[in-house]
Amino acid sequence: MSSDFLSKPFRPDVFSMMYAHAQKNLGPAGVTVAVIQRALLERIPDGLPAILDFRTHITHGSNYNTPPVFAIYVLTLITRWLRFDVGGLQAMQSVNDRKARRLYETLDAMEDTISIHADHRWRSQMNVAFTFGDPRLDDAFILGAWERGIIGLEGHRSIGGLRASLYNAVTEQAVDMLSNALKDFGVQRV
Repeated sequence: MSSDFLSKPFRPDVFSMMYAHAQKNLGPAGVTVAVIQRALLERIPDGLPAILDFRTHITHGSNYNTPPVFAIYVLTLITRWLRFDVGGLQAMQSVNDRKARRLYETLDAMEDTISIHADHRWRSQMNVAFTFGDPRLDDAFILGAWERGIIGLEGHRSIGGLRASLYNAVTEQAVDMLSNALKDFGVQRV
Protein backbone atom coordinates (compact mmCIF):
# COMPACT_ATOMS: atom_id res chain seq x y z
CA MET A 1 0.00 0.00 0.00
CA SER A 2 3.01 2.32 -0.24
CA SER A 3 1.57 4.48 -2.99
CA ASP A 4 -2.03 4.62 -1.74
CA PHE A 5 -1.57 4.78 2.03
CA LEU A 6 -2.95 8.09 3.40
CA SER A 7 -3.90 9.27 -0.10
CA LYS A 8 -7.57 8.51 0.50
CA PRO A 9 -9.86 6.86 3.05
CA PHE A 10 -10.00 3.09 2.98
CA ARG A 11 -11.46 0.29 5.05
CA PRO A 12 -8.64 -1.42 6.93
CA ASP A 13 -10.92 -4.28 8.00
CA VAL A 14 -10.92 -5.71 4.46
CA PHE A 15 -7.17 -6.41 4.63
CA SER A 16 -5.43 -9.17 6.53
CA MET A 17 -2.22 -7.19 6.31
CA MET A 18 -1.19 -3.75 5.14
CA TYR A 19 2.42 -2.85 4.42
CA ALA A 20 3.54 0.61 3.33
CA HIS A 21 6.89 2.33 2.95
CA ALA A 22 6.92 5.92 4.05
CA GLN A 23 8.75 7.51 1.17
CA LYS A 24 5.59 7.81 -0.92
CA ASN A 25 2.94 9.72 1.06
CA LEU A 26 4.21 9.43 4.62
CA GLY A 27 7.59 11.13 4.58
CA PRO A 28 11.24 10.28 4.05
CA ALA A 29 12.59 6.78 3.70
CA GLY A 30 13.16 4.92 6.92
CA VAL A 31 9.64 4.36 8.22
CA THR A 32 7.56 1.34 7.34
CA VAL A 33 3.96 0.88 8.41
CA ALA A 34 2.77 -2.69 8.92
CA VAL A 35 -0.73 -3.50 10.15
CA ILE A 36 -1.57 -7.16 10.57
CA GLN A 37 -4.58 -9.03 11.90
CA ARG A 38 -3.84 -11.00 15.06
CA ALA A 39 -5.20 -14.19 13.46
CA LEU A 40 -2.51 -13.92 10.78
CA LEU A 41 0.19 -13.75 13.45
CA GLU A 42 -0.72 -17.29 14.48
CA ARG A 43 0.25 -18.52 11.00
CA ILE A 44 3.81 -17.17 11.15
CA PRO A 45 6.21 -20.12 11.14
CA ASP A 46 8.71 -20.45 13.96
CA GLY A 47 12.38 -20.11 13.16
CA LEU A 48 12.26 -16.83 11.24
CA PRO A 49 15.04 -14.37 11.98
CA ALA A 50 13.74 -12.06 14.72
CA ILE A 51 13.87 -8.96 12.50
CA LEU A 52 11.57 -10.64 9.94
CA ASP A 53 9.07 -11.92 12.48
CA PHE A 54 6.21 -9.45 13.04
CA ARG A 55 5.65 -10.97 16.50
CA THR A 56 9.05 -9.59 17.53
CA HIS A 57 8.05 -6.07 16.59
CA ILE A 58 4.74 -6.36 18.40
CA THR A 59 6.44 -7.71 21.53
CA HIS A 60 8.87 -4.78 21.49
CA GLY A 61 6.27 -2.11 20.70
CA SER A 62 7.75 -1.48 17.23
CA ASN A 63 11.05 -0.70 18.93
CA TYR A 64 13.08 -3.88 18.39
CA ASN A 65 15.95 -1.95 16.85
CA THR A 66 16.86 1.73 16.82
CA PRO A 67 13.94 3.58 15.26
CA PRO A 68 14.54 6.25 12.58
CA VAL A 69 13.67 9.14 14.91
CA PHE A 70 13.85 11.93 12.31
CA ALA A 71 11.69 10.01 9.82
CA ILE A 72 9.13 9.31 12.55
CA TYR A 73 9.10 13.00 13.48
CA VAL A 74 8.49 13.94 9.83
CA LEU A 75 5.68 11.36 9.70
CA THR A 76 4.12 13.11 12.71
CA LEU A 77 4.30 16.45 10.90
CA ILE A 78 2.77 14.97 7.75
CA THR A 79 -0.14 13.36 9.58
CA ARG A 80 -0.80 16.68 11.35
CA TRP A 81 -0.70 18.46 7.97
CA LEU A 82 -3.12 15.94 6.51
CA ARG A 83 -5.51 16.32 9.43
CA PHE A 84 -5.37 20.03 10.20
CA ASP A 85 -4.26 21.76 6.98
CA VAL A 86 -5.67 19.50 4.27
CA GLY A 87 -8.77 18.53 6.24
CA GLY A 88 -8.37 14.76 6.47
CA LEU A 89 -8.21 11.86 4.08
CA GLN A 90 -11.49 12.67 2.31
CA ALA A 91 -10.14 16.12 1.43
CA MET A 92 -6.81 14.61 0.36
CA GLN A 93 -8.66 12.22 -1.92
CA SER A 94 -10.45 15.18 -3.55
CA VAL A 95 -7.12 16.88 -4.22
CA ASN A 96 -5.65 13.64 -5.60
CA ASP A 97 -8.74 13.06 -7.77
CA ARG A 98 -8.33 16.52 -9.32
CA LYS A 99 -4.61 16.03 -9.94
CA ALA A 100 -5.07 12.64 -11.60
CA ARG A 101 -8.04 13.82 -13.65
CA ARG A 102 -6.10 16.88 -14.90
CA LEU A 103 -3.08 14.84 -16.01
CA TYR A 104 -5.06 11.99 -17.57
CA GLU A 105 -7.27 14.46 -19.47
CA THR A 106 -4.13 16.05 -20.89
CA LEU A 107 -2.65 12.68 -21.85
CA ASP A 108 -5.94 11.39 -23.30
CA ALA A 109 -6.18 14.49 -25.48
CA MET A 110 -2.74 13.59 -26.86
CA GLU A 111 -3.67 9.99 -27.73
CA ASP A 112 -2.10 10.31 -31.20
CA THR A 113 1.20 11.32 -29.59
CA ILE A 114 1.29 9.53 -26.25
CA SER A 115 0.56 6.01 -25.10
CA ILE A 116 -0.57 5.53 -21.50
CA HIS A 117 0.71 2.31 -20.00
CA ALA A 118 -2.29 1.34 -17.84
CA ASP A 119 -5.67 0.34 -19.19
CA HIS A 120 -8.25 3.05 -18.52
CA ARG A 121 -10.02 0.84 -15.94
CA TRP A 122 -6.86 0.32 -13.87
CA ARG A 123 -5.20 3.71 -13.92
CA SER A 124 -3.32 4.69 -10.81
CA GLN A 125 -3.95 8.02 -9.13
CA MET A 126 -0.44 8.03 -7.74
CA ASN A 127 1.76 6.95 -10.66
CA VAL A 128 1.04 7.74 -14.29
CA ALA A 129 3.23 5.80 -16.73
CA PHE A 130 3.27 6.87 -20.38
CA THR A 131 5.53 7.14 -23.42
CA PHE A 132 5.85 9.07 -26.64
CA GLY A 133 6.67 5.73 -28.27
CA ASP A 134 10.21 6.75 -29.15
CA PRO A 135 12.94 6.85 -26.49
CA ARG A 136 14.42 9.94 -28.16
CA LEU A 137 11.14 11.83 -27.72
CA ASP A 138 10.83 10.59 -24.14
CA ASP A 139 14.35 11.89 -23.46
CA ALA A 140 13.64 15.19 -25.23
CA PHE A 141 10.52 15.73 -23.12
CA ILE A 142 12.38 14.89 -19.90
CA LEU A 143 15.04 17.46 -20.81
CA GLY A 144 12.46 20.11 -21.71
CA ALA A 145 10.53 19.44 -18.51
CA TRP A 146 13.75 19.66 -16.49
CA GLU A 147 14.40 23.09 -18.03
CA ARG A 148 10.97 24.14 -16.66
CA GLY A 149 11.84 22.84 -13.20
CA ILE A 150 9.93 19.56 -13.54
CA ILE A 151 12.05 16.63 -12.37
CA GLY A 152 11.72 12.92 -11.69
CA LEU A 153 9.91 11.89 -14.88
CA GLU A 154 12.35 9.16 -15.81
CA GLY A 155 10.35 6.03 -16.53
CA HIS A 156 9.47 3.15 -14.32
CA ARG A 157 12.39 0.73 -14.09
CA SER A 158 10.38 -2.21 -15.44
CA ILE A 159 8.47 -0.52 -18.29
CA GLY A 160 10.57 2.51 -19.28
CA GLY A 161 9.00 5.56 -20.86
CA LEU A 162 8.00 8.30 -18.46
CA ARG A 163 6.37 8.25 -15.05
CA ALA A 164 4.70 11.13 -13.25
CA SER A 165 4.17 10.51 -9.56
CA LEU A 166 1.23 12.35 -8.02
CA TYR A 167 1.82 11.62 -4.36
CA ASN A 168 0.21 13.80 -1.69
CA ALA A 169 3.13 16.26 -1.64
CA VAL A 170 2.74 17.02 -5.37
CA THR A 171 0.66 20.17 -5.69
CA GLU A 172 -2.12 20.84 -8.16
CA GLN A 173 0.03 23.68 -9.53
CA ALA A 174 2.82 21.19 -10.25
CA VAL A 175 0.38 18.99 -12.18
CA ASP A 176 -0.76 22.06 -14.14
CA MET A 177 2.89 22.80 -14.98
CA LEU A 178 3.38 19.24 -16.22
CA SER A 179 0.15 19.30 -18.23
CA ASN A 180 1.14 22.58 -19.87
CA ALA A 181 4.62 21.23 -20.65
CA LEU A 182 3.05 18.17 -22.29
CA LYS A 183 0.71 20.31 -24.39
CA ASP A 184 3.55 22.60 -25.49
CA PHE A 185 5.75 19.64 -26.37
CA GLY A 186 2.94 17.99 -28.32
CA VAL A 187 2.34 21.16 -30.32
CA GLN A 188 6.05 21.36 -31.17
CA ARG A 189 5.98 17.80 -32.52
CA VAL A 190 2.97 18.34 -34.80
